This record gives sequence, structure tokens and C-alpha cells, in this order.
Amino acid sequence: MDGYKTLYGILESALKQAGEESGMLLGQELSIALSDSLATSKASYFGELDDGCFVLGVDSSESYTGQFYLVFSLRDAIVMSSILLGIPPARIQEKKRLSIIESDDIDAFSEIANMINGAFNTIFQNSLPDKIRLKLLPPKKFIPEVDQLSEDEPLPDGEYLMFRSRLELPGQEMEHLDVMIPVALGNLYDPPQEAPEPDSGSQIAEEEHAEEQDNADDEDAESEVEERPDAADAGIDSIVILEDNAEERQQMADIVAFTNLQVVEGTLNADIKELFAGRKVRLVIIGSKDADDRELAVCIKVNAIRQDFPPPIIMSAECWTRTAVLKALKYGARDIIIKPCNGDDVVEKIRRFCKLPQN
Repeated sequence: MDGYKTLYGILESALKQAGEESGMLLGQELSIALSDSLATSKASYFGELDDGCFVLGVDSSESYTGQFYLVFSLRDAIVMSSILLGIPPARIQEKKRLSIIESDDIDAFSEIANMINGAFNTIFQNSLPDKIRLKLLPPKKFIPEVDQLSEDEPLPDGEYLMFRSRLELPGQEMEHLDVMIPVALGNLYDPPQEAPEPDSGSQIAEEEHAEEQDNADDEDAESEVEERPDAADAGIDSIVILEDNAEERQQMADIVAFTNLQVVEGTLNADIKELFAGRKVRLVIIGSKDADDRELAVCIKVNAIRQDFPPPIIMSAECWTRTAVLKALKYGARDIIIKPCNGDDVVEKIRRFCKLPQN
């Protein structure tokens, strides 16, 4: 497919990061590598589809308005969701062979999809010149010869740019992930090159417009939280502590009690979405014996749930390697603690991240 080199590069980076972060959640090395692109249509794409698929809509807003779609094979979705649920390998293969999808699978796959959307948000926001926000829509299942195509289902009629990537998981035969972007939206992300250069008068006008846009963006940023009904500042001011060791979790709860904020406790396997519901989370403290991939996966979950306004995260562990520290910072941690921790140091960090007054 000619053109769209910038968009191809953005998607290549987004898919790679999505694979890394989703792999952390699964506890396995998941690779998503962009391999091909072509122009197609909905009729052509679904006319050649033999197996069931999951379609995930992504709403693109701010300066780039529209929707694009992530299309997974149903079998790949079953494999990934089953791994996340801890289902035995033999049962995974049976579910894959028979295309058995249950409500727990859909919930688990939605959690994986949140990881992917979080990675897309990060890369798109860092790569595009103007503001963008990507919001994941509920997944849709489509099975050829069972479900009927309509004008808007499972995605709207029209012409699309299809970007196909390979999925790879150790010990699994995986298929591919297709990113379907309407041509009009693709042209917003990666506008066609215009040959004529603007004259000096138009350049001045553009500079003035850019300055006005910057000022407007600043005003938008200040009011964005107030405008959004689901903004992260709604609810009870809270600190969330995630730690498997009940005794160490209680010790940390005792330390943070001075804040007079609500203290919410859970294990590393806790339902993060449930813990966050109805709360303005000011700080998250994640603790474990070793700074391993499981702890980092919890960090990714926290950032995925509050993609636009993630709370600061402190990660604590007994053993830290240089690689673990770099990974922790990469995946959203603002600070680290080495156990056993000094109470005064922890109090100072909590004051700083919760913006509490000094004594």
C-alpha cells in the first residue's frame, strides 16, 4: 500500500508495546509484529473471512475524530483469555478447537484489550502533533454464516486501511491481529503530502493559528477533568495498597494512616477496577518480595484503568536489579522502595505524591 508511512510507523510501535505489556499481564512473552498493510473494504474483508472473530472498536477523539477497529480471531481471543484465567493447557486446546467462549473469557479478553488500548494511547499521544484520546468500546463477536453483516455491524460499511500483524505466544499456534482504519481517519493521522509550499503570508497566518491553538489546548487541559463525568478526581480520596503478604500490607496501612485518607487494601490478584470504583485514588503502593513481572503487570493494570489520569505508583520489593528498576519506571512507577523500608522515608514519599503539607 502506497503512502501512510508515518501511520505505519506509529502502529508498528504501538503494536510492539501492546504485545510487551499484554505479555506481562499474561505472564508470557507475547509478540505483536506489524507485517503487512493494504487497502480494502468491509465487504471484501468479511467476504474472505472463514472463522469467527472479535471486533474491538476504538473511539478516537479530540483533534482526530473517528473510530478504528482491532480484529482478533476468535481462537486467539480464547487462548489469551484462558491463559489469563489460569485454565489448564489441555482445556485451553479443547476450548480453542471447539471455539468455546464463555462470559469469563469475554471479561478476561476485555482486560487484555485495555492493556492494548493503553499502549495505543501512549504511542499515539507521543507521535501525533495534536491532542488525541483513544477510548476502547465493548467487544463484538462475529461468526460467519451465523451472524449477519449489516450496514454498521460488526463495523460500518466503507473503505479501510488494513494493517496486519503476527501474534506469537510460546507453545501456541496463533493467527493475526488486523487494525482496520477508515481511509478518512487514516488521512487525519497521516495527511497526504501537499506539493506547493505556502507563501510567507500564509506561514504567518499558520503561526498565529498555532499559537491560538496552543492557548486553547492549555484551556482544554485545565477544564478536561471537570468536563468528563468519569474523571479520576470523582469519589473518596483514597490510597490503594496491593500486597500479598497480609502482615506487610497491614504495616504499610499503619504507615499511611497519618494521611487521614481512606486506605483500600488488596492482594496483587485483586480486581483493580473494583478497588478504584467510586474513589479518587491519590496513590497506589504495590508490594512484593521480588520486583518481578507479576508486580509490573499490576502496575500496567493500574495505568490502563486510569489511562488519562493515572495515580502515582510506588513499588516496593526486597530485591531490585537495575533491569527491574528500569522496567518499573517504564511501566508507570514514580518511585521505588527497598524492603524493609524506613518509615520516615515512606512518609516523605507519601506526602510528596499525595501533595500533603509538611509538618
